[in-house]
Amino acid sequence: MIIEVLSFGISAVLFLILGLVMLTGQRENLPKRMLAIASLSSAAWSGSVTYQAVFGGLLSFTLLLELFRSLAWLAFLLVMLRTAFKSNEKISKNFRFVFAGLTVFIVGLMLLAKYRISGGSILESIAGNDVLVGYLFVSIGGLVIVEQLYRNTAEDHKLALKYLWMGIGGMFAYDFYLYSDAFLFQRIDNELWNARGFIHAMAVPLIGVAIKREMQWSIGKETIDIFLSRRVVFHTTTLLAAGIYMLVIGVAGFYVRDLGGTWGQVAQATFIFGAGIILAILLFSSRVRAKIKVLIDKHFFHYKYDYREEWLRIIKTLSTGNDAVRLQQRAIRALAQIIDSPAGALWMKRENNCFEQVDGWNTEGINLRLPADDSLIRFMEEHQFIIRLDEFKEDPEAYTRLAPLEIPEWLSAMEEAWLLVPLMLQDSMLGFVILNRSPSHLDYFNWEDSDLLKTAGRQAASHLAQYEAAQALAGAKRFEEVNRLSAFIVHDMKNMIGQLSMVVSNAAKHKSNPVFIDDAISTVENSVNKMNKLLNRLKGESAEGAKTFSLCDLLEESVRNSVKTGVLPVPVLNSQAQDLMIIADRDRMLVNIAHLIQNAQDATKDDECITVRLKRQANFAIVEIEDTGCGMDEKFIRERLFQPFESTKGTMGIGVFQVKSYINQLGGEFDVESEPGKGSLFRLKIPLANNDKLRLNSRVVHLTEREKRTHDG
Repeated sequence: MIIEVLSFGISAVLFLILGLVMLTGQRENLPKRMLAIASLSSAAWSGSVTYQAVFGGLLSFTLLLELFRSLAWLAFLLVMLRTAFKSNEKISKNFRFVFAGLTVFIVGLMLLAKYRISGGSILESIAGNDVLVGYLFVSIGGLVIVEQLYRNTAEDHKLALKYLWMGIGGMFAYDFYLYSDAFLFQRIDNELWNARGFIHAMAVPLIGVAIKREMQWSIGKETIDIFLSRRVVFHTTTLLAAGIYMLVIGVAGFYVRDLGGTWGQVAQATFIFGAGIILAILLFSSRVRAKIKVLIDKHFFHYKYDYREEWLRIIKTLSTGNDAVRLQQRAIRALAQIIDSPAGALWMKRENNCFEQVDGWNTEGINLRLPADDSLIRFMEEHQFIIRLDEFKEDPEAYTRLAPLEIPEWLSAMEEAWLLVPLMLQDSMLGFVILNRSPSHLDYFNWEDSDLLKTAGRQAASHLAQYEAAQALAGAKRFEEVNRLSAFIVHDMKNMIGQLSMVVSNAAKHKSNPVFIDDAISTVENSVNKMNKLLNRLKGESAEGAKTFSLCDLLEESVRNSVKTGVLPVPVLNSQAQDLMIIADRDRMLVNIAHLIQNAQDATKDDECITVRLKRQANFAIVEIEDTGCGMDEKFIRERLFQPFESTKGTMGIGVFQVKSYINQLGGEFDVESEPGKGSLFRLKIPLANNDKLRLNSRVVHLTEREKRTHDG
């Protein structure tokens, strides 16, 4: 009796689950309804057999339920066969007569079975020849229809639906074997009957596989639409697995008690309690629960996306666009549209080995740098994980068990930030995208969203890398054009140097004001020296190279040279730290500082001010050149200021680009802060040489009386 109860009890539970699943979904049609009826009738019949085995009674009702269950499965098969033959109207009409005749046959069999019931067990009630012959005909009819269905199913649906036909055909085949054996020996074998529930229960997973392989069955125009709640399937699967586990443990405990002798009950209690503790640990483990969810999503549900359409849309977004929408913004949008994110920001790796925000879509820019050795950057690059910030807040261990990970405060403070998507180029990370919270995908983000975002991120990274390589190539070509012009520039500079040399020689003979003439000669000689050095550089001749020098002295010289040009306003040097030594090409650094001062003078009115500051920050020297001029907007700074050949003054516009390139080459950083109408601040962060000397006394450089007279003259 125990085996019979267990066998048909499992069958009842599985068919009940299948029937309830078939009642879900939005599309209602005849095949779906018939499959639901057949599954629920099988559950009711198996349940009644279980009840009859335990408590007795319900004999007549159980036999009638078995016949009704057989009719329901045959009806479902006939409906599917009718759909397969739907193109032939004559065959379609004949199915009505076939179904009507089958119904009359089953009803007659029901009446005969009811007439034959004479009390006792269910096996004795169906052992008569007339009832057995009827059951045999029903089994043979089911097998014939399954065979016809398999033959007439379209080739593109056979792969999925063959599991359905195998499951249903297996039930009818076992029934045929059971009743043919009973017909030959005039009795129903008790062991074969007890195994019947297990055999029928095995058909349910096969039907489930068919559901997974083709969530929408379509034969002709008929479809079966199925909707499965992931939450329900997760809890059902967990409870079912826990039940099977405890059942196995119970059986094992029974044998432990029998084999344990006098310690049998102690061993059994200890064994069952230990198994219960292990089950509790597994059920409350977030890692195990996460793996179960991914397993269910991958093997029990249809894919969320039409990958062909998604991939075409991603490629279209990345590849097409006007000049107003840059590739950086298109890359953000390509990823954001996957999960309906309303905004995002793109961070990319720059020459200083730091990650900076290069663009944003519907979001404000952030002037921050993340070094490449930051834990967040290392984690994304090593594990290529998409980081869900809300998941990290709730369960940090899900990430930190793989590697140390800290979310920066500025990122945690962004309430709308949701996902961090790495942009991988081969095995290195080109950048990452921060996507804002999506109302439509917040509760349904799963492994499929993550895989699609990571794959799209790789595609976006390849486009961005190709774009930057093309930009670098274009800049190199334009520099090549400048080199071609250098020969003409050299010729003009030779003439200029010759004229200035003549001025120096003539002025020595005709000086009337000794102070003025001495200063003029010094200025001209200085100009001649600079032009000669520039001439050598344009010719490609070697310069002096890097050496150690005082940055404070260099800034004093830059300010004095600026004064001698006679351009207003006159810069003022405020040195908060002296004897700061750096290693660089002194002449090149002098030219860079002079260029920044000249830019400040061009943007500032004569009655306004320019301040040059020098201070120390850790192992870096900080040089700030601040003016109160017209300023620049954020878009110009982000898109044009550091691009070669971009200028608002009609010149070639390579000065700021050269300054930034050289400072980055030294291992430093170059920042700009500006606001239209309020001026600009250029900040150079330069690594210090090995110099421990530092005087923190403030030193402000003012013009001498001689320099003032020279400037006024």
